[in-house]
Amino acid sequence: MAKQLTLPDELVLTLLNEESGYFRQVPGWSLNCAVVGSALAELSLIGRIDTDMDSLILLDQKPTGDPCLDPVLKAIADEPVQRNAQYWVEHLAPRAESIIDMTLDRLVELHILRHHDGDFWSLDQTAWRSGYHTGTEVGTAVEFVKTRISNAIFTDEIPEPRDIIIICLIETCDVLRYIFELDEETEPRIEQIKKMDLIGRAIAEAVHDNIARPLFRRTALSKKIPVVPLRKMITNEHARTGNVPALFAQLGEEYGPVFELRPPFSENMIVLVGPETNHWVHRHGRTYLRARDYMEDFEKIYGGSGILPALDGADHFRYRKSVQPGYSRTRLEEQLDECLLLTRRHMDTWTVGEKLPAVKLSRRLANSAMSPLSVSVESQDIIDDLCTFKARALHTHVARTLPKFMLKTPGMRRRKQLINDVVDRVLSVHTPAQRQGCPRDLADDLLSMHAADRQFLPESNMRFVLSAPLLASMYMGDELSFVIYAMLAQPEFHEKIRAEADALFADGDPDAEEITGQAIDITRRFIMEVMRLYPIVPMSIRNVMNAVMVEGYELPEGARVTVATTATHYMSDLFADPFTFDIDRYVAPRKEHLGTGYAPYGLGTHTCLGARWTELHMAINLLLVAHHFDMEIAPKGYKLKISPFPSQCPNKKLKFAVTGIRNELPV
Repeated sequence: MAKQLTLPDELVLTLLNEESGYFRQVPGWSLNCAVVGSALAELSLIGRIDTDMDSLILLDQKPTGDPCLDPVLKAIADEPVQRNAQYWVEHLAPRAESIIDMTLDRLVELHILRHHDGDFWSLDQTAWRSGYHTGTEVGTAVEFVKTRISNAIFTDEIPEPRDIIIICLIETCDVLRYIFELDEETEPRIEQIKKMDLIGRAIAEAVHDNIARPLFRRTALSKKIPVVPLRKMITNEHARTGNVPALFAQLGEEYGPVFELRPPFSENMIVLVGPETNHWVHRHGRTYLRARDYMEDFEKIYGGSGILPALDGADHFRYRKSVQPGYSRTRLEEQLDECLLLTRRHMDTWTVGEKLPAVKLSRRLANSAMSPLSVSVESQDIIDDLCTFKARALHTHVARTLPKFMLKTPGMRRRKQLINDVVDRVLSVHTPAQRQGCPRDLADDLLSMHAADRQFLPESNMRFVLSAPLLASMYMGDELSFVIYAMLAQPEFHEKIRAEADALFADGDPDAEEITGQAIDITRRFIMEVMRLYPIVPMSIRNVMNAVMVEGYELPEGARVTVATTATHYMSDLFADPFTFDIDRYVAPRKEHLGTGYAPYGLGTHTCLGARWTELHMAINLLLVAHHFDMEIAPKGYKLKISPFPSQCPNKKLKFAVTGIRNELPV
């Protein structure tokens, strides 16, 4: 027997736009009303309630066992006064997000949808079982639902009540025309269908009335956004040490989740801080915020337009899907032996007794394997210059902390030419003959995408996309410098990480299957805690493309918004004693990292695509350092200070001294 999908399931599947990886552009309140309407209609179809144009009556309060439906049923059962459908749609609309979340999770568990990082969803093409969800021998659940709706609209068949309700809800949301190719002849048919079922009519009218004339909104009046005085910024202790997340957390505690900064010689910016705004950005930012505006100048530096960091909407999702395999943990696991070899080969250049700048050492360490594995070229000879150029470009054209002419100095012009050198190196080893028998890398994925659609990924963008994997070592290296510093500064953790490393390499190099969560548990949680305290990208900048209310404050169209995603890392209601280094916060029963309060890789559609790759690579680097070398912080007694722009890293005074070799590097 086919597994029955509920009306909320079918509504979500019908509204999903696989090109963009999310719902079709239904305004948030309208979507909430439609989802609640589908839950009420399902309760009516299974005999728990009855409804008509004037009233909604409870028939049976016995729970259904469905976590989406039972809270709705309980709310109706607990209401002492009989209400109509319009009241319940409006009253329950604020709860719709939880229904949507549970419905999406359920569809993923059933292998109907596949979840992608950044909260994107697409059809799961691999896990179908014939007839399991549809009662037919072929087709997916989405095709099954849409075929039923098509038959109802474009033939004279009498539709089932479920199909009538779905059509009523989608038509009320005004997206039916974007899902099916409608013409003038179909409009009378749709109006006829809407009148065929009393339940469908009642629910659709209730939804329509709340969309057109809502009696209740979560935010009725806009509050004035508070302005933080400049002296508060200058005198703040965290501003002096460069700890941006702690600074924003403290300002958020004093001024609320939305406040405005007016820095001198720069445009004003609205700051969003806290778990509620993080959740809003993660789920709804794609509809109201845009990355393209503040990235336009940066794109031009590399001669491109429409590069991944600046893309939004369907193009962004398409790009992520195309290159995701190249950034996956699986790709790195397949190349684990090569990764260990390359990393050790670079470590062999370290000399006992030398003191190396922490950031420079860590960036080169990260790049030693990242460059050959991702684009199959060596770039250690130019990586310092490439990182210097990118940092200056971010300063001048994104953060705007330096005038633009600072990117046109002779030194910067020379470094810019190295980008062409990278492209030439990559292309020279990515001919069909050169790649025969080689494992696929990220450059292969990018060149295939370029060949398949030269408008989507034009040649003018290749300078950026082929050099970006190398520049990623700047971010990973900066985080790695914090991680190594934290290990060396805390001997008790240093010993535990060494013990894990020694056990892992005791019988030679491990296989990917041996690098389990249990085998490197201390190392993994240690890195997570370092990333909480010292996230390298503590915030993101966006422009408001559609005016919206957030936590009672209006974000006007065109405003520049700073989303302080990692300010929550220093909020005591989310992380107990947030300034205390505590790796036990990531295990049961605490698990403080779950949810949008822990965001070292960003939130929403622009969540770091290579997060899983980075987690494994950083652990490998730290374990190799701990296993092979004795190191110390230099100068002794150094107290960490952070350089906050263009991204967070330790300041230039921090160095790592190689004091001895614990285990010889393999030849």
